[in-house]
Amino acid sequence: MPDQLTGSQILCRALLEQGVELMFGYPGGAIMPFYHALPEYPGLRHVLVRHEQAAAHAADGYARASGRPGVCVATSGPGATNLVTGLATAHMDNTPVVAITGQVSRAMMGKDAFQETDIIGITQPITKHSVLVEDVEDLADAVREAFAVATEGRPGPVLVDVPKDVQMDRAAWKGETTVQRFGGRGATTAVPPYRPSADLEEAIRLVTLAHRPLIMAGHGIILAGAYGELRAFAERTGFPVITTLLGISALPEAHPLHLGMPGMHGEVHVNRAIQQADLIVGIGLRFDDRVTGNLAAFARGAQLIHIDLDASEIGKNVPAAVGIVGDARQVLAALAERTPPRDCEAWREEIAGFVRPRVEHARGGPSPEGILGAIEETAGGRCTIVSDVGQHQMWVAKLYRYQRPNTHITSGGLGTMGFAVPAAMGVALARPGEPVWAISGDGGFQMNMQEMATMVQENIPVKMAVFNNGYLGMVRQWQQFFHGRRYSATPIWSPDYVRLAEAYGIHGRRVEAGADVDDAVREALERPGPALLEFVIEQEANVFPMIPPGASLSEPIEGESVPVRRLVPA
Repeated sequence: MPDQLTGSQILCRALLEQGVELMFGYPGGAIMPFYHALPEYPGLRHVLVRHEQAAAHAADGYARASGRPGVCVATSGPGATNLVTGLATAHMDNTPVVAITGQVSRAMMGKDAFQETDIIGITQPITKHSVLVEDVEDLADAVREAFAVATEGRPGPVLVDVPKDVQMDRAAWKGETTVQRFGGRGATTAVPPYRPSADLEEAIRLVTLAHRPLIMAGHGIILAGAYGELRAFAERTGFPVITTLLGISALPEAHPLHLGMPGMHGEVHVNRAIQQADLIVGIGLRFDDRVTGNLAAFARGAQLIHIDLDASEIGKNVPAAVGIVGDARQVLAALAERTPPRDCEAWREEIAGFVRPRVEHARGGPSPEGILGAIEETAGGRCTIVSDVGQHQMWVAKLYRYQRPNTHITSGGLGTMGFAVPAAMGVALARPGEPVWAISGDGGFQMNMQEMATMVQENIPVKMAVFNNGYLGMVRQWQQFFHGRRYSATPIWSPDYVRLAEAYGIHGRRVEAGADVDDAVREALERPGPALLEFVIEQEANVFPMIPPGASLSEPIEGESVPVRRLVPA
């Protein structure tokens, strides 16, 4: 007879079968049998986080950087619910994450047992698939299905909930079934070969006739790995390329066709080009409100060719003249192959005339421009930037010059503060030997700064930069412009970050002078292991330009900031 394994052993073996080498988690009562079995499987490395939310974010960062699903583990009740924000983040940004949660024993379910929570009901709206495994015989296939669903088509998170007694039950190991296992980016079954259609021919006709065309490249380029295809299509047509927040690094920023980021904090010349375009080729983006501004006034003179793997996205927010459902790599390759060569030099020169000079924020202290310039120069282009959410996120998106694909990682759709530090741990483990910077504001950093302990215990060499302005900066900026400068609940006190770093046994430095930025960055990069830099920036620094709520892309606020009351010392 085949060997009888416990459900926990089957779970470990199924994870190994799917190529899993690394997971992030936190043990507890309902998941304890799994942790009991885990030492028997040395091929599975477990990273003990300090909070389950960090496990989900770290798995997210690992998946984005590696192209493989990230795995996180938690117990029932609060352990599982602490994963929710991280799973919602992955869902909004289409990251393949597989979450394994323990559940109370089947006999106790529905009886308000200790640490019982209906995690399936909670996570159904924020996952691609959530399943409760009620029979040990089904466990291996449930894991196989989870990885297939997480990676097929438009990727996303999946949760597998396993009752404690199912983990302890025994069954024979059954090898792979017909469920497709993950075999690397692009190896899943749900992306059928693209077959040219009448829609493609119509798209080519519009591309050929357009006088003021643009390409808008979104996260779909990153997910599909369509960097070469995007570049080939842009160079064949001469179309300028705009990259959304999650599309940043899809095209090298030094490329002459690269324009910048659009939307609420996009550059004036980018938004003006959108408003004056007669054709937009949108690839792998949702046209969400932060990109479009007032929808009624968005690109009114432009026809839209919308390319997306998910048919439900085509025309959802902006009506499409042509909608093409397909993988970005395949569709762009077909377009580049069939489109006659073009040159849009006159249009590009016109856009160049829209460019506004940038104004630095520094008044003697560290500036966002100076900090990001130092990181870029010191890392020599071999660096991945993971940003949190807030003003610093926009500076990171706009000021750092990304030259390599998929080197800008952030929370876009959900806008999750606290994302950067744990996500950077996942990125660093996916890209060993490469510098990884987690850049946060003083608000977001304090949400998950406990993960410095994880970095030390696991020897994860993340370099952390905290932009400290003594405020929840982005909220304060909105209060300044749209709420009568009533700074309600936005001044925020910070600990002594240098002493905090010392408490964790890592290098820390406070930088208050712009002249010290280069040296501080170089020192942090040269130190082994994690390091923490606190940059004291101007409290009144704002992100410009800015599109007011309800306004169109043609109505930016471009002016300098009005000094704010210094309510809290930085």
